[in-house]
Amino acid sequence: MNLYKALLLTLFLSGCAAIGGYQLNNLYGKEKPRERLVSNTSAAGMNYHENIKPILNGRCVVCHGCYDAPCQLKLDSSAGIERGASKDVVYNGQRLLASKPTRLFVDAHGTQAWRNKDFFPVLNERRQEAHANLDSSLLFQSLALKYQQGPSEHTLLPDDYDVSIKRNNECPSVEEFPRFAKKNPSAGMPYGLPALPTQEYKTLTQWLSLGAALPEPQALDQEHQQRVSKWERFLNQDDKKSQLVSRYIYEHWFLANLYFDQIDRPAASTPYFKLVRSFTPPGQAIKIVSTRRPYGDPQAERIYYRLQIEQSSLITKTHLPYALNPERMQWVEELFFKPNYTVTELPAYNKDSAPNPFVTFRELPARSRYRFMLEESEHIIMGFIKGPVCRGQVAVDVINDHFWVFFVEPDGKALPMLDEFLDAQSNSLVLPGQDGSNAGLLAHWTKYSGANRDYLNAKKKALDAVLDKDRELNLDLIWNGDGHNPNAALTIFRNFDNAVVVKGLVGEAPKTAWVIDYPLLERIHYLLTVDFDVFGNIGHQLNTRLYMDFLRIEGEFNFLTLLPQPTRYKLRNYWYRNASEKVKEHLYSCDSYINGHAPAINYSTTNPKLELYDKLKQHIAPALNHSYDIASAPADYLDSLNKIASVQGIPASLLPESTVLLIKDKKHGPQLFTVLGNKAHSNITSLLKEHKNRLPEEDSLTVAYGIIGDYPNAFWSIDSEELTALAQHIGQLQSEDDYFKLLSEYGVRRTSPDFWAHSDLLHKTYQQQQPRVAGLMDYNRIENR
Repeated sequence: MNLYKALLLTLFLSGCAAIGGYQLNNLYGKEKPRERLVSNTSAAGMNYHENIKPILNGRCVVCHGCYDAPCQLKLDSSAGIERGASKDVVYNGQRLLASKPTRLFVDAHGTQAWRNKDFFPVLNERRQEAHANLDSSLLFQSLALKYQQGPSEHTLLPDDYDVSIKRNNECPSVEEFPRFAKKNPSAGMPYGLPALPTQEYKTLTQWLSLGAALPEPQALDQEHQQRVSKWERFLNQDDKKSQLVSRYIYEHWFLANLYFDQIDRPAASTPYFKLVRSFTPPGQAIKIVSTRRPYGDPQAERIYYRLQIEQSSLITKTHLPYALNPERMQWVEELFFKPNYTVTELPAYNKDSAPNPFVTFRELPARSRYRFMLEESEHIIMGFIKGPVCRGQVAVDVINDHFWVFFVEPDGKALPMLDEFLDAQSNSLVLPGQDGSNAGLLAHWTKYSGANRDYLNAKKKALDAVLDKDRELNLDLIWNGDGHNPNAALTIFRNFDNAVVVKGLVGEAPKTAWVIDYPLLERIHYLLTVDFDVFGNIGHQLNTRLYMDFLRIEGEFNFLTLLPQPTRYKLRNYWYRNASEKVKEHLYSCDSYINGHAPAINYSTTNPKLELYDKLKQHIAPALNHSYDIASAPADYLDSLNKIASVQGIPASLLPESTVLLIKDKKHGPQLFTVLGNKAHSNITSLLKEHKNRLPEEDSLTVAYGIIGDYPNAFWSIDSEELTALAQHIGQLQSEDDYFKLLSEYGVRRTSPDFWAHSDLLHKTYQQQQPRVAGLMDYNRIENR
C-alpha cells in the first residue's frame, strides 16, 4: 500500500506520461480480455455503486451514454465500459452501403465478441498491477491529460477545441494515445469541459489502479420476479391470436423503459425493463434475437417475448418510461381479446409484408390498434424522438419547430369502414422500410407523392360516403381524451438537431397543427421508430426523411379541413412559401382533399386558426395537461417569464435552440425552466438547404416549466431577484456581442469553474421536479459562445 500511495503522489504532482504502445506489451504483456465483474454485494461492487458510478454518471455519461456517444464509447453500464470504443462512425449521412449494427446488449455479447468487431479497450487488459492498470488504461490517460491542464484561463474555449456535433472524433487506442496527446494536448476528458474535481479524480484513479472492478447486473427481488413472470406468461400464450397480439405489442414497446408502478419505490431506484425477443421461453436465460429491425426474420419456428432488466443508467434521450400494472394488462385484454374476431394464420417476416403493419396486423381490429396507440400517444410519438433519429437534415428538420397535435376520435362514425378501407389501401401505404437499409436514391419522390395523392383521394371518397359533411364535420371528430386522458393533445418542438414531445398545448399559438388518425399515427411510428436504421445507407436515411414530408402534409391537411375553405388555401400557401415547383405541384394535386363543404363550426373572427385553437382547447379542457405551462410556476415569476416568452424576431434568433434556466430561490427552492428557440422557415421541404428558408425575423421563444429536451445548448443560473433583469436583457438583444454579455452575466459556460457544481444541482433538481422522466442530459451540444 505504501508503494501505491507513492505512485498516486507521483501521478498527482507530475501527471502520468503515457507510455508508447510499442512498450506496453514488453512491460505488461499482450492484451487479453479479463473477467472483472464482481458481485453487487461485494466490497468492490458496493464501492462502484456508492463512489464510482456517481462520478461516471455526472462527469462521463453526460457525453458518453447516448446513441451518438463519441467513438461509440458508452460508459453508462458495465457492459459498455467493458466493450470500449470504436473508430467506426454510427452517424454517417454519406455512406453508400449500410454498416453492420453495433448495438450494446444486442449485436454482440461479452468482451471478446466486441474485440472481434474491432472495439478496443478503455481499461487495462494486460497484466493486472497498479502501474499497468493506469499506463494501459485509455480512460485514465484521457482523464489525466485534462487534469494536468488545470482550470481554464479563457472565457471561451480556444479555437483548437471543436465542440460541434460534426467534429471528427479520432478515437485513439491506448497504444496510439501518446502521439495523439502530443498532437492534441487539449483533447483530454471531459472534452471541452472542466477537469474532474481533485477528489473525484483521485477516487477514479484509485479504482482504475486496483483493476476497475465492475458490478454484475442487479438481481431482481422476489416481488419484481413475480411481476415479470406474470407478464411473460401473458405475452407468450400459445394460440395464434395471442402470438399476433404480442408481436404487435412488441413492435410498439421495444424502446420503452417498462416499470411496475404498483411496487412502492422512489423513481430514482426503480428497476426498468426492455421487452425483447428471445429464442428461449420464460424460465430460461434470455437469448436475444438480433435483427436490424424489430420485425426482422428470427429464422426460428417460435420466439418468445421477455422482460430483460435495463442495465444502463437513465439517459434523458433514451428514457421512455411506460408503466405496467394489472390495469394495463386488463386494458390490453379488453382491446385485443374481448372483440370477436379470429386470427387464421400468423404473418411471415418477409421483406414484402413485415415492414407494412397494415398487412402484418390486418387480422387485428383497426379500432383496437388505434386505441392501443392513441391512449399512450405521447409514448408512441416519443418513440421517434427518443430513438436514434437525432441528426439534422436527414432526420428531424422535416417538421416545424413548434406545433400542436390533436387526434381523430376513435369511436367516430367512420370507424366501422376502417378495416376494409385499410385492407384495400395497403399498397398505397407501403413504407420505405420495404427497401431495406441499402436503399437507392432515384425516383422516390414520384413514387411516394403518387402513393400519397392516391391515398388521400381514396380517403376523401370513403369519408364522403359515410359523413354528412354539412353536419358531422365538427369538433366531435376530435378525440377529447375521453374526458380524462392527457394524451389527447401534444406539443412537439424540434430544433435542427433535437426534438421533444410533451403532453399539453405548450407555448403560444403555433404556426401549424396536425390532426392525426390511425393510419397516419401507425405510419409515423413505423417510419421513424420501427423502420429507421441509424446504420443504414444514405438512400435509406434520405428516403425516410422524404417520406416524412408527405406524412407532415397529411397531418396538416387534416387540421385544415376544420377551417373555413378560404382559410385552408391561405394557410396552406403560407406554410409552403417559396417551396419548389415540385412540392407545389404535389400540394395542388391534393386540393380535392381540403376542398369541400364548410365545417359545422361557427367562426366569428377574422383569424379562424386562432379561433379554432381556442375551441379545441375548450373541447379537450378536462383532459388537458398543464404541467409544463409557466402558469404552474411560482406566481411571482410569471410577469418576467411571460416577457421572455413574448420575445420575437432578432432577439429570439440570437438565443440557442435549448437553454436550461435554473432559478435559485430561498422561498421556493431551486426551479427549472426551458427556453426553446423556435426557428421560423418559409417552408421545411428542402432536404439539404434549410438555411436558405430561414426567417429569423419571425423567430419566437417558448418558456416551459421544467426541463424539455435532451441536448441543452446553454445553461443560465440566476437568483430569483435577477429574473426581471434577465427578461429585460433578453428582449434587448441585437447582436452576438449582446448575447456574449448576457452569458457572461447569467450563463454557465463550458469553461466555468462552477460548471460541475451547477450540473450536479441541475440534475438533482430535475430528479426532484420531474422524478419519472428525469435522466442524465447529453452535453455534447453545449455551445461555446
